[in-house]
Amino acid sequence: MDFLPSPLLIVISGPAGVGKDAVVACLKERGCPFHFVVTATDRPPRSGEVHGRDYFFYSTAEFERMEREGELLEHAVVYGQHKGIPKQQVRQAMASGKDVVMRLDVQGAATVRSLAPEAVLIFLYASPEELLQRMKRRGADSPEQIARRSEELAAEMAYLDIFDYVVVNAESKLHCAVDQVLSIIEAEHCRVHPRKVVL
Repeated sequence: MDFLPSPLLIVISGPAGVGKDAVVACLKERGCPFHFVVTATDRPPRSGEVHGRDYFFYSTAEFERMEREGELLEHAVVYGQHKGIPKQQVRQAMASGKDVVMRLDVQGAATVRSLAPEAVLIFLYASPEELLQRMKRRGADSPEQIARRSEELAAEMAYLDIFDYVVVNAESKLHCAVDQVLSIIEAEHCRVHPRKVVL
């Protein structure tokens, strides 16, 4: 009997400010052998962000062309900004046998769930008060953007039922959240009936 695990499609999601980027960065720092999907967006880069590493930064016109021509696995307008996942990099990584990890907003996670029901969806959670403080400290969003994101938190929480797991990313406990994510992935690879992702 052959127990070689099939590659997993893993979605790290949750509301704005919950630490999706921080969890993915920590997984990378630990040298996890995953393919980390790079999201495409039409928003301008923040200080220190690099094209092709943090995001693929495209003009709105180029992003809309990619949408029209079916080059994106999922795409959505979030907080007035286009975001999406280029299809080809996901297919290539899974064909090579690698687990694929993507960070997505909850709308994107819902889209992936509909396209690939066997994907592993992990919802990162922090209290609304903590999320608000993180967004203010980050200093990347205007007061208007913070107010809008705070208002949309309840709508984002309503997506929780589509997820397989919830991981609390509490203040100063990032390493605990990452440990839990890795434990989930390890357990998924031990399933008697493994997930088979088809894109």
